Amino acid sequence: MGEGWTFAGEPVATPAEGVTLIEGSSFLLSTQTGDVLPSLPQGLFVRDTRLLSTWQLRLDGRPLEPLGVLPDTAFRDTVLSRVPALTGPGDPGVLVERVRQVSGGLREELRLHNPGPRSRRLTLELFVDADLADIFEVKESRVRPRPPRAVRTVGNGLILGGDERGVHIVVEGAELVSEARGGAPISADSAPARLRWSIDLAARADWSAVLGVFPSDGGLPAAIPEPDVAHGRLRDWEAAVPVLDTMDERLREVLESTRRDLGALRIHDPEHPDEVAVAAGAPWFMALFGRDSLLSSYMALAVDPRLASGTLRTLARRQGRKEDPRTEEQPGRILHETRFGSDADLVLGGGGVYYGSVDATPLFVMVLGELRRWGLGDQALRDLLPHADRALEWCGRYARRDGFLTYDRLSPSGLLHQGWKDSVDGITFASGGVAMPPIALAEVQGYWYAALQARAQLSWSLGEDGSAWSSQAAALRDRFDEQFWLPDRGWYATALQGGREPVDALASNPGHCLWTGIARPDRAEEYARHLLSPQMFTGWGVRTLSSQMGAYDPMSYHNGAVWPHDSALCAAGLMRYGFVEESRAVCMALLEAAVDFGGRLPELYCGFDRMQYGRPVSYPTSCSPQAWASAAPALVLRTLLRFDPDIPAGRCWIAPVLPEQWQSLVLTQVPVGGCRVTLRVTGEDVSIEGLPDDIRIEHEPRPLDLTPVARPGT
Repeated sequence: MGEGWTFAGEPVATPAEGVTLIEGSSFLLSTQTGDVLPSLPQGLFVRDTRLLSTWQLRLDGRPLEPLGVLPDTAFRDTVLSRVPALTGPGDPGVLVERVRQVSGGLREELRLHNPGPRSRRLTLELFVDADLADIFEVKESRVRPRPPRAVRTVGNGLILGGDERGVHIVVEGAELVSEARGGAPISADSAPARLRWSIDLAARADWSAVLGVFPSDGGLPAAIPEPDVAHGRLRDWEAAVPVLDTMDERLREVLESTRRDLGALRIHDPEHPDEVAVAAGAPWFMALFGRDSLLSSYMALAVDPRLASGTLRTLARRQGRKEDPRTEEQPGRILHETRFGSDADLVLGGGGVYYGSVDATPLFVMVLGELRRWGLGDQALRDLLPHADRALEWCGRYARRDGFLTYDRLSPSGLLHQGWKDSVDGITFASGGVAMPPIALAEVQGYWYAALQARAQLSWSLGEDGSAWSSQAAALRDRFDEQFWLPDRGWYATALQGGREPVDALASNPGHCLWTGIARPDRAEEYARHLLSPQMFTGWGVRTLSSQMGAYDPMSYHNGAVWPHDSALCAAGLMRYGFVEESRAVCMALLEAAVDFGGRLPELYCGFDRMQYGRPVSYPTSCSPQAWASAAPALVLRTLLRFDPDIPAGRCWIAPVLPEQWQSLVLTQVPVGGCRVTLRVTGEDVSIEGLPDDIRIEHEPRPLDLTPVARPGT
């Protein structure tokens, strides 16, 4: 049995020629012809289970020749292929269209077109199998052998699998001749199955059939459901998110990709359909991840605060309640990852939730605090506040060691490293040696500090005394400065190993400490110089590890590559401490990299210097779209606008430092404080329209204020 929760090094690559469709927790991986091949990590997946492991079309016994893929939305496309004629030059072949949509299953319309002057007698075959494999098995190429699946016809379709758990395939629009491979009747054999149509296709005529694939409990619907739900969700999303008007077409393209991808990565809890959370990324991580979902929803606040609200509520319902070393659940702990497939049950002893993360719990409180500043109402806050307090209790009781948040896995099948750099060699010394738990990460202390400050601010916003939380934050800041700062190096340690030993590599982790505000201003200035040095800054972003360190490798996952979300948080931190030019350099580097990647930032890319190749170099197993990479441009734009609302305090800061080439920019429908506001920037003229009358607009950067302040009169 594989260890599903143990990090194996990096994600599994999908074939370069593959096509991905996603909607919620459903996704389809196929070839360029639309086929699903059993020899590749492909298939139709719904809630972490592969419904289709084989889905192959043959026309007159011949495979399809790809022509192209026409994307429509993240969950719908049209695949064009052909089968050349056998009679020689001048005799046209047959065009095959496959119009596909995923949403809780697959709906595919098959269309054949005969462009020639003579009628054709055709045999269309579809080979089908459903192994019901877990997503872990597929992505790690360790699918266990299954007993033959029963295949039986029911009404206008067939069912693969048993009455309790299987896949049903519904066919409409043509007479169906169903046979198992080898020619035996389908009801008397087992999968893989073959569906066959004998078609007389007139000259310049069309033929079509519609198929549906859905999970089955033994029954079969009378007809294939129409794809209304997914389209409705998309329409609602597109109507609600902000619209950017700018003369810079490249910026427009990048922000459009952000809007589109975040819309595709939304997932809905069936028990709470009105709430939406953010999945970590496609194709293998279409599930709720504590750290990823929280950071992504934070970065996307200016796009849609409902992502943060839904993510917080979903995580709160699954907050740890008991001690379970197997899943690393502890009271108050925020989960690392949820899964629904059979392998998750095996690995986790009957549960689909794993809690092995040190940073998701303080991030939960930090995001709640920021969401409050964007206008979360009193009742919604009071609903979530007990969960925030339990999260902070976990930080102080379970994860605290020698005054710092520290991780050390509780289960041998758990993650060895439990911060965002979770590869087995992700935390290293300057010499190149690998640090081992127990480990206190620099950025995690920053998250804890920001969580304590956020809790103080939440108290003040409700008219309560938050000074106890603020005092805890100040004490943590002093401890952090004393033990993490390396005066002989001029940078913060990446971590402490064993409670006291500094992990002395120069890495990007402390850049998050600028974002959270735990760094002293004088330390920040010295670290910022290193962050923008040629050893750390590639021109496309910030490396995860300095090129002077012993473990540096520009093609490694966590020891030299550039992660857009990491760089975006570093840029936000630089701006917070007043390093405008440095922050703008990182922001523009990320946006320019996004343009070179066709508008969409991948999860990560190689850490080669910009002068070396002139364009960013792809990382082979990078997820795309991936939530925090997709959300990074939204945070970049907010950083450059220096847009900082604080609705409970009655103030909103905006002081843009946009590059000259943008000239003017208008952002409409920005959701703040229950309103839809418009931001206008033309040269030095800046305005915000639509804020409540009692909110004071400050045309200056928000001060680096380490003490929460109550709104006057509260």
